Amino acid sequence: MLKQRLIELLTQAAGEAQQMGKLPSIALPEVTIERPQNPEYGDYASSFPLKLARSVGVSPLTIANDIVELTTPGPEIDTITVAPPGFINFTLKSDWLTNQIDSILAAGNAYGNAVLGQGSRVQVEFVSVNPTGPLHVGHGRGAILGSTLGNVLASAGYDVEKEYYINDTGNQVDAFYRSLNARYQQCLNIDAEMPSDGYFGSYMVELAKEIAAEEGDRFLTIPEQEAISQLGQLGLEKMINQIKSDLELLGVSFDVWFSERSLYDNEQYQTAMSLLRQADYIREKEGATWFVSTALGEDKDNVVLRSDGSPTYFASDIAYHYNKFIERKFDRVINIWGADHQGHISRMKAVVGALGVNPERLEVIISQMVTLRRGNELIRISKRSGDIITLREVIDEVGVDACRFFFLSRSADSQMDFDLELAKRESADNPVYYVQYAHARIASILRLAQQRGVNYEDGDVSLLSKEPELILIRKMLLLPEIIEIVANTLEPHHLTYYAQDLATVFHSFYKQCRVISRNEALTKARLKLVEAAKVVLAKTLQLMGMAAPEKM
Repeated sequence: MLKQRLIELLTQAAGEAQQMGKLPSIALPEVTIERPQNPEYGDYASSFPLKLARSVGVSPLTIANDIVELTTPGPEIDTITVAPPGFINFTLKSDWLTNQIDSILAAGNAYGNAVLGQGSRVQVEFVSVNPTGPLHVGHGRGAILGSTLGNVLASAGYDVEKEYYINDTGNQVDAFYRSLNARYQQCLNIDAEMPSDGYFGSYMVELAKEIAAEEGDRFLTIPEQEAISQLGQLGLEKMINQIKSDLELLGVSFDVWFSERSLYDNEQYQTAMSLLRQADYIREKEGATWFVSTALGEDKDNVVLRSDGSPTYFASDIAYHYNKFIERKFDRVINIWGADHQGHISRMKAVVGALGVNPERLEVIISQMVTLRRGNELIRISKRSGDIITLREVIDEVGVDACRFFFLSRSADSQMDFDLELAKRESADNPVYYVQYAHARIASILRLAQQRGVNYEDGDVSLLSKEPELILIRKMLLLPEIIEIVANTLEPHHLTYYAQDLATVFHSFYKQCRVISRNEALTKARLKLVEAAKVVLAKTLQLMGMAAPEKM
């Protein structure tokens, strides 16, 4: 990548300056390269002299000039200049820029891919909603974050495994079983009382009706506890299938659906607890069993076994992360959790460390809440059921691509407003429409060229010298950097901004530069540029899990 080559150039030049005595022999600060917002400052800039000046007591302008004098520009660099108070600016050669069109076309869908991960194994665990109810709109945000991160990390050279953790045991599942049994009996005209800790959503009534229609009254003819268990397992399976169906509709898939119950059946829970006991991190006190978090810097210890002997969800998470790191040997684990799990992060990192794993290998993204609106109107409940607003309802109303783009459009740690009316609007105000229309417009241009029999394979890209053409190329060349940024920061919202910027630059180019004209040579060159833009825009949409329409 060009940014890395520029970093190497500056590092080498600074080393030479030290050897010549122009700079003292100290450890050099990290060399960073940025993209200036103002194009007058070139294509790339570095504040390295400003950082170095703090350590050596020399004017940053002097340092910058000394380094530039010792920097040998590569074939892609036109000029290297110094700007106050000590920036080094790089401007790329126009002919190098235009030659990148052929590189993009040769790479095709692989354009932008990197070897950043070098094949290291990364697990991305996301959604993982208790299968005690349908997915709501907030779950959709975590689903799209995880799905997109998986795409980007794979493009960045990681071996990615996407996983859904099924909470199929514990108190909440027990409450679901008992609730379903009560609703089932009510469907068969038996006056059954709902448990106080039960699930009262209308979806439970519909689920019970479905089972009653399929199974009849057979669960009334067996002992109650057996009926609760069998009925509950059947209901749980149906709920999981509904969750799978909703996620598939959204374009979200998983490599593994992992059962919490298996942690106990396969004795991973017992093994993890044994390891922690041997390390003296498990203590008995106050009638319960505790993980001694305070020994690892936490404010308080945490219960793993209640006084009645039942494990807490923290205990299950201990076993689950033992399985991830120790048994399945993932190099990194990325969990995407809802806002209500913020307080769970530090104790999970503590327990991972207690298991002998570097806590930095566990990364947690907190996905904040989503507020639905129609223009200025706040939407609180479903019109269909008078209950929670399900993810499927939102998908049905605005479509998959709008869901994916809007859920990605803000950083995960910020709350977001999802305007349903805007998401459906077919105008430039709607960023989804605006970006996809750019791809459709490109496809239309290329179809016209095909209809007219224009073969542009031998197009001479050196003819592209106008500013709108070069601006478009520069924007296209940003994609590899965007992929690297997202892979390093785990912030996929950068893709939505890039997609809009690329669409804007293309629309501007299209208005200012006639692609198919009487000038045959220029037509071929511009068609090459347009096709390359299509490759880059399609790859960006693909990373976001969105369609790249040929027509709109």
